[in-house]
Amino acid sequence: MANLIFENPDDISRSTSDSPTMHFTVKIKSFSLLAKNSMERYETGEFESGGYKWKLVIYPSGNKDKNVTEHISLYLAIEAADLRPPGWEVHAIFRDNYLTIEDTKKEERRFRGIKLEWGYDKVIPLKPFKDASNGYLVDDMCVFGAEVFVSKQRSMDKGECLELIKESITNKFVFRIENYSKLTADFYDSNSFNVGLYKWKIWLGPNGEGIGRGSYNSLTLALANKSSLSAGTKIFAEFTMRILDQVNGRHPSAKLSRWFSASSYVHGWDRFISIGSSNLTNMGLLVKDTFVVEAEVTILAVVNTTS
Repeated sequence: MANLIFENPDDISRSTSDSPTMHFTVKIKSFSLLAKNSMERYETGEFESGGYKWKLVIYPSGNKDKNVTEHISLYLAIEAADLRPPGWEVHAIFRDNYLTIEDTKKEERRFRGIKLEWGYDKVIPLKPFKDASNGYLVDDMCVFGAEVFVSKQRSMDKGECLELIKESITNKFVFRIENYSKLTADFYDSNSFNVGLYKWKIWLGPNGEGIGRGSYNSLTLALANKSSLSAGTKIFAEFTMRILDQVNGRHPSAKLSRWFSASSYVHGWDRFISIGSSNLTNMGLLVKDTFVVEAEVTILAVVNTTS
């Protein structure tokens, strides 16, 4: 391993160890695609230690809110306010060599109010991190881990794997709604369609939802097979919704990127387009009382739990 030079604040010590962490790990496949897919911040699923729930927060190119660049930023976040866990340590783990970043002051860190995260703005510079000879990033894959000490309690082993999809999976689906002017229900859903291993549906609210109700229609993308997902599974998808202009080919559209899971399985727009039938007809969006929506869905990343 090459000699590494770090910026070393007084309250951080770095050393190497032959032993991995115990509480939680997150494996990232195709690390280079995080920046390409504009994932500036990644927050893991929950893990438990000392009776509390925690998450790791990773900034693969540095925490821009703290003017950090060309470094990895790594933080521990608690899932409950007004808590006072004892001192804690964060380990960054890679292949055969384990780089340990430890809080040397051993002070109690207070996770409460607006301060729910503690961590390190500059864990490791990106240049030595990406140098394969150092063993941290191998075949574009790396592993981060954490140990959290609350009194003397420890949790069961748990982890997760974040896989960035090198050859992104894309599919389109068209949802035709006839007799649009006679629709009376709040929502209408399409047949399910596949993108990768997952099933999706288009949800149309002809009278809108929330602040758009009564003036706009709503369009959302729903994960149709959420009940079959394993606990902790998340899918990062980029999706575009289009209302097809059946006359001029000028299709109003909008795009979002969101994480889908069993607990957060519907994303989209409460206000997509004004619902007046004359407006829709003039725009070529309603022809012979038929309204046509197209969804284009691309899966960019998947998270699964490991043990």
